[in-house]
This record gives sequence, C-alpha cells and structure tokens, in this order.
Amino acid sequence: MNAIMVQQYPLFREYQALRAQLLEILGDEDLEFSLLGNPSLGELCCNIGEVQMAYIASFQTFGMDFSAQHAPAGVAKSISSLQSWYARLDAELEEAVQCLSAEQLTQKIDRGLDFQITPSTQLEIYKEALLIFYGKASVYMNAMGRLPGEQWQYWIA
Repeated sequence: MNAIMVQQYPLFREYQALRAQLLEILGDEDLEFSLLGNPSLGELCCNIGEVQMAYIASFQTFGMDFSAQHAPAGVAKSISSLQSWYARLDAELEEAVQCLSAEQLTQKIDRGLDFQITPSTQLEIYKEALLIFYGKASVYMNAMGRLPGEQWQYWIA
C-alpha cells in the first residue's frame, strides 16, 4: 500500500461519501430540476462523474484530459444508475491510486499549461472539485427545500 492510500485516502473516502448522501434524498424526478440558465441536477451529477473519469485516467497516464470523458447514456435521469456509476468510478479511482508505486508517487502529472503536480496533489485537487460540486448541489438542494444528511450540513452547508 502506498503513502497516498495510507495518509490521504481514508479521509478522501469521507468526501466521496457525501455524494452518496446527496443521492439518498433524491428521486429520479428530482434529477430534472434546474435553475434558470443552468444544467439540470442530473446533468450536474453527470459532470462530476465525467470529471472523476478524467482524474482516474490522469493517475494511469500522468496526463490530464477532460475532453475524452463521457457519461453513460441515460445516467442523468436515474438515481440507481448514478449510484452504480459512482460506485464503479470510486472503485476505479481507488485502484488507480493504489497501483501507484513509490517511484510513481514522485512523478509529475501534466495538467497542461506548464502545470505539473504529484499524484498526491492531484488527489487534493480532485477533492476540491468534489467540494465545488457539493457547493453547486447545495444551491439546488436549497431551492428544492431539501437537506442532505448531518455530515453534509457540517462539511458543506
């Protein structure tokens, strides 16, 4: 087990768990909800999955490319599909990080525009992407009059 898995990943899993808490209070019909001029909540949920796909690939290729990621058809309209997809993505992300050798932990991931970072920092930046997603989702939840669980309220709201 590498240093990221020991030092960062246990807490990182808690950040991932917030997504599951969000989906637990929603129904399929809620995924259609949108705020004027913004994507639907389902599309927002798809977007963070596509972002996660790019991060998974970055740990495998040491390059960052957001353009090649596409959500499975229909996933934006189904809570159960999102839950299954997120579970698969979470397993793929954990495997990609867990497979990194001690030497690879010192290599740089090229994010483009002369921005290169270690895998440890890359995971931290993905955590920040999750927090941004949760902030956006909170706006939708507030507009819908919904509150996710207690952890969400302490960490995000």
